Amino acid sequence: MNPLGHPVALKLTGAEAAESPHLPGLIAGIATEAVLADKGYDSDANRAAIRRQGARPCLPPRKNRSEPIEYDRHLYKERNVIERYFAWVKQYRRVATRYDKKAANFLGFVWLASIAIMLA
Repeated sequence: MNPLGHPVALKLTGAEAAESPHLPGLIAGIATEAVLADKGYDSDANRAAIRRQGARPCLPPRKNRSEPIEYDRHLYKERNVIERYFAWVKQYRRVATRYDKKAANFLGFVWLASIAIMLA
């Protein structure tokens, strides 16, 4: 997402697949100052991938970390833009209920809904 809440990259994963391992591929080649994500993305590998991109990670640490990691709590509050985007895109019933059987069709409609949101 860019600061206005518009998606920069979308990737569809399986229903039971973890999202965290896909973070390095999503941010590859995208210039940014910081990457904001929730606790589910907190891993040493993801933090290293973010730093390799020249950005700083803004991820709250998981509770099971042996040493707590500091993060910018003020900047992390901006993550609400991401959550609002998902709320807007789920207003499209076709996205919320996943009527499409093919992943390519579903992802295409998510992009179409995203464009409609940007134009509104």
